[in-house]
Amino acid sequence: MSAFLTTPEGRRIAYDKTEGKGPGVVFLGGFRSDKEGTKALALEEWSRAEGRAFLRFDYSGHGASGGEFLDGAIGDWFEDARAAIMALTEGPQVLVGSSMGGWIALLMARAHPEKVAGLVTIAAAPDFTEDGMWAEFSAGQRRALIEEGQVALPSDYSDEPYIITRRLIEEGRDRLVLRAALPLPMPVRMLQGTADTDVPLSVAVRLIEHATGPDIRLTMVKGADHRFSTPDCLKLIALSVLKVVQRIEAAAG
Repeated sequence: MSAFLTTPEGRRIAYDKTEGKGPGVVFLGGFRSDKEGTKALALEEWSRAEGRAFLRFDYSGHGASGGEFLDGAIGDWFEDARAAIMALTEGPQVLVGSSMGGWIALLMARAHPEKVAGLVTIAAAPDFTEDGMWAEFSAGQRRALIEEGQVALPSDYSDEPYIITRRLIEEGRDRLVLRAALPLPMPVRMLQGTADTDVPLSVAVRLIEHATGPDIRLTMVKGADHRFSTPDCLKLIALSVLKVVQRIEAAAG
Protein backbone atom coordinates (compact mmCIF):
# COMPACT_ATOMS: atom_id res chain seq x y z
CA MET A 1 0.00 0.00 0.00
CA SER A 2 1.49 3.31 -1.04
CA ALA A 3 2.20 6.04 1.48
CA PHE A 4 1.97 9.75 0.68
CA LEU A 5 4.26 12.73 1.09
CA THR A 6 3.22 16.36 0.81
CA THR A 7 6.04 18.28 -0.84
CA PRO A 8 7.15 21.81 0.18
CA GLU A 9 5.27 23.01 -2.92
CA GLY A 10 2.07 21.42 -1.60
CA ARG A 11 1.84 18.48 -4.01
CA ARG A 12 0.79 15.02 -2.75
CA ILE A 13 3.20 12.32 -3.86
CA ALA A 14 2.57 8.57 -3.66
CA TYR A 15 5.57 6.39 -2.81
CA ASP A 16 6.67 2.90 -1.81
CA LYS A 17 9.73 2.57 0.39
CA THR A 18 11.76 -0.49 1.36
CA GLU A 19 14.07 -0.24 4.35
CA GLY A 20 17.62 -1.52 4.06
CA LYS A 21 21.29 -0.64 4.00
CA GLY A 22 22.82 2.27 2.14
CA PRO A 23 23.57 3.66 -0.24
CA GLY A 24 19.91 3.30 -1.05
CA VAL A 25 18.47 3.12 -4.58
CA VAL A 26 15.85 5.55 -5.90
CA PHE A 27 13.97 4.87 -9.14
CA LEU A 28 12.95 7.90 -11.23
CA GLY A 29 10.35 7.02 -13.84
CA GLY A 30 9.67 8.43 -17.27
CA PHE A 31 7.17 10.82 -18.86
CA ARG A 32 3.61 9.57 -18.16
CA SER A 33 4.91 6.38 -16.51
CA ASP A 34 4.41 5.37 -12.89
CA LYS A 35 6.02 3.53 -9.99
CA GLU A 36 4.29 0.25 -10.87
CA GLY A 37 6.29 -0.21 -14.07
CA THR A 38 8.34 -3.30 -14.90
CA LYS A 39 11.74 -1.69 -14.28
CA ALA A 40 10.72 -0.11 -10.97
CA LEU A 41 9.30 -3.36 -9.60
CA ALA A 42 12.23 -5.46 -10.83
CA LEU A 43 14.69 -3.09 -9.19
CA GLU A 44 12.69 -3.12 -5.97
CA GLU A 45 12.84 -6.94 -5.94
CA TRP A 46 16.60 -6.86 -6.54
CA SER A 47 17.15 -4.27 -3.82
CA ARG A 48 15.10 -6.28 -1.35
CA ALA A 49 17.15 -9.41 -2.11
CA GLU A 50 20.31 -7.36 -1.51
CA GLY A 51 18.96 -5.92 1.74
CA ARG A 52 19.33 -2.45 0.24
CA ALA A 53 17.05 0.52 0.84
CA PHE A 54 14.81 1.35 -2.14
CA LEU A 55 12.35 4.11 -3.05
CA ARG A 56 9.94 4.44 -5.97
CA PHE A 57 7.36 7.19 -6.30
CA ASP A 58 4.99 8.90 -8.70
CA TYR A 59 5.53 12.48 -9.83
CA SER A 60 2.54 14.76 -9.40
CA GLY A 61 -0.03 14.12 -12.12
CA HIS A 62 1.32 10.58 -12.55
CA GLY A 63 0.08 7.26 -11.17
CA ALA A 64 -1.38 7.46 -7.66
CA SER A 65 -0.09 10.96 -6.90
CA GLY A 66 -2.29 14.03 -6.75
CA GLY A 67 -2.55 16.71 -9.41
CA GLU A 68 -3.29 16.80 -13.11
CA PHE A 69 -0.69 15.64 -15.62
CA LEU A 70 -1.34 18.57 -17.96
CA ASP A 71 -0.57 21.04 -15.18
CA GLY A 72 2.95 19.65 -14.70
CA ALA A 73 6.35 20.46 -16.14
CA ILE A 74 9.95 19.27 -15.75
CA GLY A 75 10.64 21.65 -12.88
CA ASP A 76 7.60 20.43 -10.94
CA TRP A 77 8.64 16.82 -11.35
CA PHE A 78 12.21 17.65 -10.38
CA GLU A 79 10.86 19.33 -7.23
CA ASP A 80 8.78 16.22 -6.52
CA ALA A 81 11.85 14.01 -6.89
CA ARG A 82 13.96 16.29 -4.72
CA ALA A 83 11.30 16.37 -2.00
CA ALA A 84 10.96 12.57 -2.00
CA ILE A 85 14.71 11.98 -1.95
CA MET A 86 15.38 14.56 0.76
CA ALA A 87 12.50 13.52 3.02
CA LEU A 88 12.41 9.76 2.55
CA THR A 89 16.03 8.64 2.22
CA GLU A 90 19.07 8.72 4.47
CA GLY A 91 22.47 9.68 3.12
CA PRO A 92 23.61 9.76 -0.51
CA GLN A 93 21.58 7.63 -2.93
CA VAL A 94 22.07 5.79 -6.21
CA LEU A 95 19.58 7.36 -8.62
CA VAL A 96 18.24 5.17 -11.42
CA GLY A 97 16.58 7.39 -14.01
CA SER A 98 14.56 6.04 -16.93
CA SER A 99 13.96 8.30 -19.96
CA MET A 100 12.70 11.60 -18.50
CA GLY A 101 13.81 10.24 -15.13
CA GLY A 102 17.35 10.34 -16.48
CA TRP A 103 17.00 14.08 -17.06
CA ILE A 104 15.60 14.54 -13.56
CA ALA A 105 18.45 12.46 -12.09
CA LEU A 106 20.94 14.73 -13.87
CA LEU A 107 19.16 17.81 -12.50
CA MET A 108 19.38 16.29 -9.03
CA ALA A 109 23.08 15.51 -9.46
CA ARG A 110 23.71 19.09 -10.60
CA ALA A 111 21.70 20.74 -7.83
CA HIS A 112 22.46 18.38 -4.93
CA PRO A 113 25.61 16.35 -5.70
CA GLU A 114 26.08 15.67 -2.00
CA LYS A 115 22.89 13.58 -2.07
CA VAL A 116 23.81 11.58 -5.18
CA ALA A 117 26.29 8.75 -4.59
CA GLY A 118 25.92 7.31 -8.08
CA LEU A 119 23.82 7.41 -11.24
CA VAL A 120 22.38 4.79 -13.57
CA THR A 121 20.45 6.13 -16.56
CA ILE A 122 18.26 4.07 -18.89
CA ALA A 123 17.60 5.70 -22.27
CA ALA A 124 18.10 9.07 -20.60
CA ALA A 125 16.20 11.89 -22.30
CA PRO A 126 17.85 15.14 -21.18
CA ASP A 127 16.41 18.31 -22.70
CA PHE A 128 13.79 16.32 -24.65
CA THR A 129 11.18 19.08 -24.47
CA GLU A 130 13.50 21.34 -26.47
CA ASP A 131 15.49 18.91 -28.64
CA GLY A 132 12.96 16.10 -29.07
CA MET A 133 9.71 18.07 -29.21
CA TRP A 134 10.06 21.77 -30.00
CA ALA A 135 12.89 21.21 -32.49
CA GLU A 136 10.78 18.68 -34.40
CA PHE A 137 7.46 20.53 -34.35
CA SER A 138 6.14 21.83 -37.64
CA ALA A 139 5.40 25.51 -38.05
CA GLY A 140 1.71 24.68 -37.57
CA GLN A 141 2.34 22.75 -34.37
CA ARG A 142 4.46 25.57 -32.96
CA ARG A 143 1.76 28.08 -33.81
CA ALA A 144 -0.94 25.90 -32.18
CA LEU A 145 1.19 25.48 -29.07
CA ILE A 146 1.73 29.23 -28.71
CA GLU A 147 -1.80 30.33 -29.61
CA GLU A 148 -3.88 27.50 -28.12
CA GLY A 149 -1.55 26.46 -25.28
CA GLN A 150 -1.22 22.83 -26.30
CA VAL A 151 -0.71 20.39 -29.17
CA ALA A 152 -1.61 16.68 -29.50
CA LEU A 153 1.02 14.12 -30.55
CA PRO A 154 0.38 10.45 -31.40
CA SER A 155 1.62 7.90 -28.85
CA ASP A 156 3.25 4.53 -29.53
CA TYR A 157 2.14 3.31 -26.10
CA SER A 158 -1.51 4.32 -25.92
CA ASP A 159 -4.57 5.03 -28.05
CA GLU A 160 -4.70 8.41 -26.33
CA PRO A 161 -2.47 11.10 -27.86
CA TYR A 162 0.20 12.91 -25.88
CA ILE A 163 -1.01 16.40 -25.05
CA ILE A 164 2.02 18.69 -24.94
CA THR A 165 1.44 22.01 -23.21
CA ARG A 166 3.06 25.34 -23.85
CA ARG A 167 4.15 25.42 -20.20
CA LEU A 168 5.94 22.05 -20.53
CA ILE A 169 8.05 23.43 -23.39
CA GLU A 170 8.69 26.88 -21.94
CA GLU A 171 9.42 25.71 -18.39
CA GLY A 172 11.72 23.00 -19.73
CA ARG A 173 14.00 25.70 -21.12
CA ASP A 174 14.91 26.66 -17.55
CA ARG A 175 16.00 23.05 -16.82
CA LEU A 176 18.26 22.20 -19.76
CA VAL A 177 21.42 20.27 -18.84
CA LEU A 178 23.24 19.97 -22.18
CA ARG A 179 23.85 23.71 -22.67
CA ALA A 180 26.20 24.35 -19.73
CA ALA A 181 28.82 22.42 -17.78
CA LEU A 182 27.54 19.14 -16.33
CA PRO A 183 30.04 17.78 -13.79
CA LEU A 184 29.22 14.27 -12.57
CA PRO A 185 31.83 13.42 -9.93
CA MET A 186 30.04 10.20 -8.91
CA PRO A 187 30.12 6.79 -10.69
CA VAL A 188 27.78 6.93 -13.69
CA ARG A 189 26.51 4.08 -15.87
CA MET A 190 24.40 4.95 -18.90
CA LEU A 191 22.35 2.27 -20.68
CA GLN A 192 20.92 2.70 -24.16
CA GLY A 193 19.21 0.44 -26.70
CA THR A 194 20.12 0.74 -30.37
CA ALA A 195 16.49 0.16 -31.45
CA ASP A 196 15.11 2.98 -29.29
CA THR A 197 12.85 5.11 -31.51
CA ASP A 198 11.94 7.57 -28.72
CA VAL A 199 15.46 8.50 -27.60
CA PRO A 200 17.97 8.04 -30.43
CA LEU A 201 21.45 6.68 -29.80
CA SER A 202 22.79 10.13 -30.67
CA VAL A 203 21.29 11.50 -27.43
CA ALA A 204 23.29 9.04 -25.33
CA VAL A 205 26.46 9.88 -27.24
CA ARG A 206 25.84 13.60 -26.83
CA LEU A 207 25.28 13.16 -23.10
CA ILE A 208 28.43 11.15 -22.44
CA GLU A 209 30.49 13.57 -24.54
CA HIS A 210 29.03 16.57 -22.70
CA ALA A 211 29.20 15.34 -19.09
CA THR A 212 32.49 15.46 -17.20
CA GLY A 213 33.57 13.05 -14.48
CA PRO A 214 36.14 10.41 -13.57
CA ASP A 215 33.92 7.33 -13.90
CA ILE A 216 31.30 7.58 -16.66
CA ARG A 217 30.48 4.67 -18.97
CA LEU A 218 27.91 4.08 -21.69
CA THR A 219 26.66 0.58 -22.50
CA MET A 220 24.74 0.06 -25.73
CA VAL A 221 22.45 -2.94 -26.17
CA LYS A 222 21.92 -4.08 -29.75
CA GLY A 223 18.24 -4.34 -30.56
CA ALA A 224 16.88 -3.04 -27.24
CA ASP A 225 13.98 -0.59 -27.53
CA HIS A 226 12.91 2.32 -25.32
CA ARG A 227 11.13 0.11 -22.80
CA PHE A 228 14.43 -1.65 -21.99
CA SER A 229 12.42 -4.23 -20.05
CA THR A 230 13.38 -7.64 -21.44
CA PRO A 231 14.75 -10.10 -18.86
CA ASP A 232 18.29 -9.42 -20.10
CA CYS A 233 17.80 -5.66 -19.94
CA LEU A 234 16.42 -5.90 -16.41
CA LYS A 235 19.43 -7.97 -15.37
CA LEU A 236 21.73 -5.38 -16.93
CA ILE A 237 20.04 -2.57 -14.96
CA ALA A 238 20.53 -4.46 -11.69
CA LEU A 239 24.13 -5.30 -12.58
CA SER A 240 24.82 -1.65 -13.38
CA VAL A 241 23.44 -0.58 -10.00
CA LEU A 242 25.58 -3.23 -8.33
CA LYS A 243 28.70 -2.01 -10.16
CA VAL A 244 28.00 1.57 -9.08
CA VAL A 245 27.48 0.48 -5.47
CA GLN A 246 30.75 -1.46 -5.57
CA ARG A 247 32.60 1.61 -6.87
CA ILE A 248 31.09 3.74 -4.10
CA GLU A 249 32.02 1.22 -1.41
CA ALA A 250 35.54 0.79 -2.79
CA ALA A 251 36.06 4.57 -2.76
CA ALA A 252 34.85 4.73 0.84
CA GLY A 253 37.45 2.13 1.81
